[in-house]
Amino acid sequence: MNLKIALFGIAREIVGQPVLEVSAPEGQSAQGLLHDLHARYPELARLTSLAVAVNNEYAADDTLLQERDEIALIPPVSGG
Repeated sequence: MNLKIALFGIAREIVGQPVLEVSAPEGQSAQGLLHDLHARYPELARLTSLAVAVNNEYAADDTLLQERDEIALIPPVSGG
């Protein structure tokens, strides 16, 4: 299946584009997606945290992804 992933903040800078399109096997989990992205973009693995959101909700590691899902990578944020 083909997934479109919106990227924000430092994740966007690391990948070099605001939206990433990847091919993933049916039944791919959010954790599996992160694992694949860490292999493809090792700098992402160095972030202290990187959350996956699916359809505007933070996704648990075992959340199964569907081709029509709205997926986003949310890097750590700082503020004061």
